[in-house]
Amino acid sequence: MSALIEDYALIGDLQTAALVGRNGSVDWLCLPRFDSAACFAALLGGEDHGHWRLAPVGAGECAHRSYAGDSLVLESVWETDAGTVKVTDFMPQRDRAPDLVRIVEGVSGSVEMLGVLRLRFGHGAVVPWMRRDDDHHVAVAGPDSVWLRSEPPVSTFGRDFSTRSEFTVEAGQKVAFVLTWHPSHEPRPALVDPHDARDACLADWRAWAGRCSLRGPYREAVLRSLLTLKALTYEPTGGIVAAPTTSLPEEIGGVRNWDYRYCWLRDSTLTLETLLALGYEDEAGAWRDWLLRAVAGDPADLQTMYGLAGERRLPESELDWLPGYERSHPVRVGNLAAGQLQLDVYGEVIDSFHAARRGGLGDRPHAWNIQRCFLEFLRDHWREPDSGLWEVRGPRRHFTHSKVMAWVAADRAVRTLEEDPSLRGDLDGWRVLREEIHREVCERGYDAERGTFTQYYGSRELDAATLLIPRVGFLPPDDPRVVSTVDTVRRELLHHGLVRRYSVECEPVDGLPGGEGAFLACSFWLADALFLTGRTKEARELFERLLAVRNDVGLLAEEYDPEAGRQLGNFPQAFSHIGLVGTALLLTGHGTAD
Repeated sequence: MSALIEDYALIGDLQTAALVGRNGSVDWLCLPRFDSAACFAALLGGEDHGHWRLAPVGAGECAHRSYAGDSLVLESVWETDAGTVKVTDFMPQRDRAPDLVRIVEGVSGSVEMLGVLRLRFGHGAVVPWMRRDDDHHVAVAGPDSVWLRSEPPVSTFGRDFSTRSEFTVEAGQKVAFVLTWHPSHEPRPALVDPHDARDACLADWRAWAGRCSLRGPYREAVLRSLLTLKALTYEPTGGIVAAPTTSLPEEIGGVRNWDYRYCWLRDSTLTLETLLALGYEDEAGAWRDWLLRAVAGDPADLQTMYGLAGERRLPESELDWLPGYERSHPVRVGNLAAGQLQLDVYGEVIDSFHAARRGGLGDRPHAWNIQRCFLEFLRDHWREPDSGLWEVRGPRRHFTHSKVMAWVAADRAVRTLEEDPSLRGDLDGWRVLREEIHREVCERGYDAERGTFTQYYGSRELDAATLLIPRVGFLPPDDPRVVSTVDTVRRELLHHGLVRRYSVECEPVDGLPGGEGAFLACSFWLADALFLTGRTKEARELFERLLAVRNDVGLLAEEYDPEAGRQLGNFPQAFSHIGLVGTALLLTGHGTAD
């Protein structure tokens, strides 16, 4: 039986991340990068697909757990009849080789502990060859090598293709384990002192958290979301992954299981604005620079997502040896949506560079030339159907949100030229383009009979993405069409108090069977729209409802099933946490509509 998605906590080293369950098991870890093959894949299968459990003998879930202050150092506490023990899990920010450190500390009494380590490279498919090397244990398979340094002796080695540690920890005693990955053809990496590494890791995270400029009632929730976004950053390039996992289902037992270990352009503007608003100019600049490198090239080849370093080819395949989370299959790696035409991303990119300029980041060489090329491409192609924000794997349509974002692209380019006349560009022509797009969207994307913007031209279906219309400035919040759209979305897409992405009564727009949960980012968008349309009390009530959805350590997945009361989708999800921060900024007066 799989643990609930929200039963996991996140640790990471700014290049990859692990998920640790309440039972003390590390069930997901890809090494050496977020998008590498997992060496612990029990999350999508069972223990034989790789995990590392460390807990008191016979114990179930820990009594309580938390991060040590404003950090990503996880502390899990078990209370047993024989005593109390704490396990501290973290990944030091790396210089070279990635380390996973686990420290067991006796708090009271005398507690018998059991550690079971099953390494399975290749997403759980490859059992490594294991051997001893002095005081270490080494696992090797092809290009991968893992070294385990264990202060307690390993009493059983190789049984059930696992490494077992059985030991007793007394009050005041600390024992540590360090697992280190490196390429198998290279010499053994330098060893870290686990206790010094913990102190350094705590200091690094606390120093970073101390830069957050927000004060007030939502600081704790915002800061935990910021720490999560930082943990999802691939520091060598500045790219931010949508989530550290693949194939956690949008519906238990369903087929909407996607690989989110890549960087989406749809997140770019909100991410930049969030980081700039809260004092993280370095991170905002790194994300802007990643974006600039990733999108360079022919405007016709712009993708919705890229790899951690801006890689374009993300071929999708299915891992048929993994049964999937709670039998939700297929399990996928790679993402075919990278090759879709999504016109909204042109607006996201140009809006991001506009936000960077407005936020004082300064320009980069050729950044404006890239934006000009994108807008000229849009001038010729904005009337084409596309796959839309939600990456539907069905026929292309004239999605209203895509057209709105094409308008955003023209609007931000016009604004940039008006603010800086020294730049070259077709100001008059872009003004005409902006007006043409606006007029068509209002004529073809709005259903006057129902009083709402629709998902695509000519449809009667709704789409929560239309809630962004006032946020991006397409229409003012007090426009009757905006107010009625917010009311209609709230009436028809609200499900037990949270928002679905689109109408479920109609045939699924993506053509896939089954359904999905309420989409958390969309729920934050409704809170934003309620606030912008003057319904502050209702916006705050919805925001408080969303805060209650977080797990015990403040993390959010992509979706939530209000009926079952559980999180769904890849976890933790950057889009959800960006939404949380954005709404908190609006409610506290730190954020406004464009």
